[in-house]
Amino acid sequence: MELSEFEQRFEQLETKLAYQEATIEELNQEVRKQQLETDRLKEHLRLMTERLKTHQTSIIAPLSEETPPPHY
Repeated sequence: MELSEFEQRFEQLETKLAYQEATIEELNQEVRKQQLETDRLKEHLRLMTERLKTHQTSIIAPLSEETPPPHY
């Protein structure tokens, strides 16, 4: 192989590497955003679960307090 062929192949490899590095950085930033969103959603779920556990009343009345349907 001539030197120019090596230079061309080397340049192609450098170009591919640059694109791969850019892609890896984009993916890394996306993973960071998703992790932050996951953490936020986990915290929201924890707060909602805590709120439900401490909530004393229920929107569903016990059967003893339910009025029978009109056809009875």
